[in-house]
Amino acid sequence: MPGLFDSYELKGVKLRNRVVASPMCQYMADGDGVVNEWHRAHYAGLARGGSGLVIVEATAVSPEGRITWGDLGLWNDAQAAALEPVVESIRWAGAVPGIQIGHAGRKASANRPWEGDDHIPLGEPNSWETIAPSAVAFGASLPRVPREMTVEEIHRVQGDVVRTAERARDMGMEWLQLHFAHGYLAQNFFSPWSNQRTDEYGGSAENRGRYLLETVKAVRKVWPESRPLSARLGVIDFDGRDEEMVGDAIELLRAMKAEGLDFLDVSMGFNTPAAKIPWGKNLLVPVARRVLEATGLPGTTSWYLANEPEEADALIREGQMDLFTLGRPLLAEPHWPYRAAKALGVEKAAWATLPAPYAHWLARYR
Repeated sequence: MPGLFDSYELKGVKLRNRVVASPMCQYMADGDGVVNEWHRAHYAGLARGGSGLVIVEATAVSPEGRITWGDLGLWNDAQAAALEPVVESIRWAGAVPGIQIGHAGRKASANRPWEGDDHIPLGEPNSWETIAPSAVAFGASLPRVPREMTVEEIHRVQGDVVRTAERARDMGMEWLQLHFAHGYLAQNFFSPWSNQRTDEYGGSAENRGRYLLETVKAVRKVWPESRPLSARLGVIDFDGRDEEMVGDAIELLRAMKAEGLDFLDVSMGFNTPAAKIPWGKNLLVPVARRVLEATGLPGTTSWYLANEPEEADALIREGQMDLFTLGRPLLAEPHWPYRAAKALGVEKAAWATLPAPYAHWLARYR
């Protein structure tokens, strides 16, 4: 079986290794969704660190789709033009550039995490009306009741997703991830906690999955066949209905695969503050393996809560995951791939993860 530092190919894209820099919200845009010096340095650093794939943070498809006022956006051409140098810096450093796009739904219009992570009251600066499948609040620190979307608005948001995918395509992103998790809009449709509709977008599991399936189908029409189309889907909530939710997710994912989904990042729903998540090492590995085997999709999960090289390599070699996705550990140690390759005794791979000046001096004076 391949290991952590073997290459990985999917469609027409080849990763130099199987380490993925997970999309991690930075909340550092200036308010208009445009990248700035923070993002340019951040993403170039992650790519120089040696990951095979670097996925740009959750990027909003419309102004009301932002989680906070500091989110990146890709709903206009000015945002796209500003993001293009970031794409090139990732590619120049040897990584494949990807992006996660989505809409925050009822969790939108919040303060940045270090400023409260709570809803900003409507009418105050940096606040806007939130929308969702049903007029049901998340609760806890996000108490605002969203406005229920009309069918026309559902189609409008799906159009926003398609146009954002087109911009990502045209700027040279090679890997697209649809954000269908974490209690945001797509997950709002999939979950009975947030979807109480009685039309074709609510009720049965098939109807609750309709928005997601239609969106995959629409995006696949504009996203090049040679580039992977992936999704991050919340398949479990730890809310007492785990078996039902996992089963519903498997059926939905089979339908998504038939419409052109290529890869899956298995995640949690985060649909209710009442969830009892059993935090621990490799939290989602068993359920992720179950979902991937049942659907036939290649995939990963971001919820390992472990970052030792030997553990990561074992997950790949044992066929548990196709890629190893890291988040916070890469913030603390962008060159984690270099350390991991050395720890695993893969000397050639260790130097290959580094820019030439780093590799030269580290190899010479080790």
